[in-house]
Amino acid sequence: MKIIEDLHTLTKPVRPITLAAGFFDGVHIGHRSILERAIKSAHNHGGEAWVLTFDTHPLKILCPESAPLMLTSTKHKLELIHSCGIDGCIMLPFSTKLANMSPTDFADWLFHRVPTLAEIVVGENWRFGAQALGTPELLQSLGSKANLTVTALAPVLDDGQPISSTRIRNAIMHGELEHAAAMLGRPVSVLGTVVHGRAIGRKLGYPSANIDPHNEALPPLGVYAVKANAAGKKYNGVLNFGTRPTFDKDKAVPPVLELHLLDFEGNLYDHNIEAHFIARMRDEWYFATIEELKLQIQKDIEQARLILNRTPNCHRHRISTK
Repeated sequence: MKIIEDLHTLTKPVRPITLAAGFFDGVHIGHRSILERAIKSAHNHGGEAWVLTFDTHPLKILCPESAPLMLTSTKHKLELIHSCGIDGCIMLPFSTKLANMSPTDFADWLFHRVPTLAEIVVGENWRFGAQALGTPELLQSLGSKANLTVTALAPVLDDGQPISSTRIRNAIMHGELEHAAAMLGRPVSVLGTVVHGRAIGRKLGYPSANIDPHNEALPPLGVYAVKANAAGKKYNGVLNFGTRPTFDKDKAVPPVLELHLLDFEGNLYDHNIEAHFIARMRDEWYFATIEELKLQIQKDIEQARLILNRTPNCHRHRISTK
C-alpha cells in the first residue's frame, strides 16, 4: 500500500481513484463497509481504492483534554487498512491550519490535488472543514460540480445502534470483550513493543514479554488468555495486565502488560507484538508466597490452553445494516 503524507507529493495517477474518507480508528465493521465499497467502486472505474485519513485525532490538536483514547495506533490502523485490500493512503498531518479551512476550500483543495479522483465514499456521519460544518450532502453538491461521485453509506448496526469507535472503546474499558470483538470484526487487541522489564517472569520459570502499548484503550486489569502475533508467527499465551501486587504491594505503580507465550523460546526485545484478548480468566491477585504464585500461573496456563484450543479466530454478533 502506497502512503503519502503531503498531497503536493502525489504524482498524477494514471488510473481513476476512489477515495474512502474518515478517521477509521479501530477499522471496525462500519469502517470496513466503507473500505469495501471503495474497493468495489474502484474496480468498476478500472482504478485504485485509496483512503484519506489523518495522523492524529482532530481533538488532540483542537481540544486535547477531550481527545478520546485510541483503539489503534497510526501504524496499527494502516496495517488493518492495508489488509482490506486498499491500494494507497493519503495520511494528512492534522493541524490548526487544516482545521480552519472552510468545507468548500477543503473540498476544492482535495479535488485539485487528486486530479484523477472519480468517487469519494464516506459514512453518513462524516464531517469535514472548519467547525466540522461540512456534511456528505455538501460534499455531494460540490462533487457534482467537479464531475465526481460522492457516496454516503448508512451505518452498520449492532443491536439497532450504529457501530462506532466510541461504543467499542466503552465496551473494551468495561471488559465487554465479546461485544467489542463483534463490532470490530476481530478480537480486541493491543499492539506494542517489547521492552526490558524486571525479568520477574523469567526468575519464576515463566518468561514474559513486557509490552509497551501503542494504543490507549485497554481492557480492565486482570489475567487473560490471548492469541499473539510475534516474530512472524502465531502463538497462544497468557497475559497479565496489572500492578504485580505480590511484588509491589502497597506501592503506587502503573499497570504493565506482561505476556507469556506458550511453547516459545527466544528473544523478542524491540519486536512488535500484537496480542488478541480472547477471554478474561481472573482478577490479578496478591499471593503470600512465590510458590503460591507459581502454582497459580501453571493453572492459568492450563486454563488458557483449554480456552484457546476451542476458540475460533473471529467473532460474529448481531450485525446488520440500516
